[in-house]
Parts: sequence; structure tokens; C-alpha cells
Amino acid sequence: MEPGMDKTASGWLNGFVGVLIFAGSLPATRVAVMDFDPVFLTSARAAIAGLLGLAMLLLFRQKRPERGDLLSLVIVALGVVVGFPLLTALALKHVTSAHSIIFIGLLPLATAIFGVLRGGDRPRPAFWLFSSIGSGLVASFALTQGISASPVGDGLMLAAVIVCGLGYAEGAALSRRLGGWQVICWALVLSLPIMLVLTFATLPPSFAGIGPHAWIGLGYVSLFSMLIGFVFWYRGLAQGGIAAVGQLQLLQPFFGLALAATLLHEKVSPLMIVVTLGVVACVFGAKKFAR
Repeated sequence: MEPGMDKTASGWLNGFVGVLIFAGSLPATRVAVMDFDPVFLTSARAAIAGLLGLAMLLLFRQKRPERGDLLSLVIVALGVVVGFPLLTALALKHVTSAHSIIFIGLLPLATAIFGVLRGGDRPRPAFWLFSSIGSGLVASFALTQGISASPVGDGLMLAAVIVCGLGYAEGAALSRRLGGWQVICWALVLSLPIMLVLTFATLPPSFAGIGPHAWIGLGYVSLFSMLIGFVFWYRGLAQGGIAAVGQLQLLQPFFGLALAATLLHEKVSPLMIVVTLGVVACVFGAKKFAR
């Protein structure tokens, strides 16, 4: 196998691991916001991950990013450290995690678009067809199932998808220079002072009423969703291409729905499964024409 093919295969494998980890994010957030305030949850997860990221950077003696990389790191921080976690936490006050997971099917298209704008990707025309079909299935499902029930929740999820797609693409492009885990760690460290202040400012008056499941949810989104998942995800995007590997996110609703049904006992309708299977099928077509 040629070195380039090895790198591409490694990119898809790293991306797949990242998607598996991210699949638990919304169910874990849903559990956590039952007892925690969304703003506290957002700042606390970022603060915990930021302290761990700072320790990693110091332990491995990583040099500071160049001044020209700071704007990209700010975009990453606003997109995936603050924007997506906060918007999804707020959305999950209005919709179930099973419903919100469907919106994640829009992330590949958002990531691919920003990959072209910010990362220099140039997928073939047929790629956009498959990516659009998958996103269209997701949007159609949302229109038929949830818009009338909670337009606020759906609007927040749509905004979360947009800022997350930008953060993914920007971070992946930056990973080619800094490395995957270094990018998310520096973005977390950059936002750490603000997140620490917000965490202490929004502390619950008492932790007596916080259940164990909420603590587990906070632990998961802090350690896995905010840090470990990105180590694999950014590396995968940088190796295999932002638009190409980004299509693996089409698999995330499938894993997320399974978790929502098994762990949270939320109802997963037959239509949800049909839509998810259709979306999953699109990833294979998009993969074929990504380059």
C-alpha cells in the first residue's frame, strides 16, 4: 500500500473513533442539563478540559503557536469549545437528545462547506450531491417531526451545527501545522480564563440535588467530548481530508440514537431509523467522490 493510501486509511480510522466518542455527547449533555444550568455545564466542561489540555501541553513541552495561528485558534474556541456546547445545552432544554441527534446529520455538509472556504478542499461535484441528499433527509425529518413542537430548540441546534462545522474545518486545517491534539488543547487553554470565571460565577447554590447521572454526563462531555474525541477527530480530518472524513458524521446519528434509546429510554420512531439509514447510505457515495 502506498504511503498516501496509508495516511488516508489512518485518517478514516481516526475520524471513525472520533465520531464514536462524539455520539455520546448529546445524550450525556441531555442527562447533565437535567440538574445543571446550561451555562454552568458549558463553562465547567471547557474549564475541566482546559486544565487537562494545559497539563498535556506542559508535560510534552509543546511550543506556543505562531501569532498568525491565534485567529484560527479563536475561531476553533468559539466554534467547538463555547458555541456548540452552549447552543446544544440550551437546545436540550426544549428537545430530546434523540431529536437533536438528527440535526448532527447536517454537520458533514457544514464541515465540507467550511472545508472548501477555510481548508482548501476541492471535492468532486458528485460529492456535493450525496452530501446534500443526506442533509436533505435530515432537514425533512426535522420539518415533519419537530419544528412545530419546538422551533426554539431546532433553531438552537441549527446554529450549533453551523458554528461547529466552522470549528471543525478551521481546526482541521490548523492541525496540519500544529497537530490534532495540540489544536484542541491550545483552543481550550485560550478560552480557559473566561471559562474558569464563568464556572465559578454560575456555580449551583448547592450540589445536594445533583444526581449521579448528571455528574457522569458532566464527566463524559468534559473528558471525552471536549478533549479525547477531538484528538482523534482533528487528526482524522487532517490526514484524510476535511470534506471526505467529515462525511463520517453521517454515521453519528445512528450511534447517538442507539445510545438515546438504550441509556435514556427515549423513544426512537421508525421514521428516525429510516432517515438515519438513508443518511448513512449517503456517506458511502460521498466518500467515493470526495477527492
